[in-house]
Amino acid sequence: DAVDGFCEGIAFSPEQMARVFDAAKAAGLPVKLHADQLSNLHGAELAARYGALSADHLEYTDDAGAAAMAKAGTVATILPGAYYFIRETKKPPIGLFRQHGVKMAVATDNNPGTSPLTSLLLTMNMAATLFGLTVDECLAGVTREAARALGLLGETGTLEAG
Repeated sequence: DAVDGFCEGIAFSPEQMARVFDAAKAAGLPVKLHADQLSNLHGAELAARYGALSADHLEYTDDAGAAAMAKAGTVATILPGAYYFIRETKKPPIGLFRQHGVKMAVATDNNPGTSPLTSLLLTMNMAATLFGLTVDECLAGVTREAARALGLLGETGTLEAG
């Protein structure tokens, strides 16, 4: 379980999300953030400042945001379905995430409004064809890094000998 918010001009401001995250941290709950999807409100940096498990979307994240996420260990959750269905034209900065060593999860963001996508295989294909993720990045993105983004890597997400 985690507290998940949406920081964007059409949603909560960075200041509002900080208040929510302060309360979540006081209650001992991890946080996650949908950020920088439509503009750069520095949501990636906000997520990193609070040690978020993940920050999602991230189309408008800049170098400082990617660097902050890497330092904090915040996973970048890539959501090609939302990108496609809202007809976004700015791609997430995959090169910056690679450069800074940000772990990348891949997910559907399934919802009826902006990503009515249920197929994880199609999502992997979209991440590869639209954003240039490698096959290895796609496989890790829906297994190990997805588990990391959920705070479950110690329990699931990898195949282990034994």
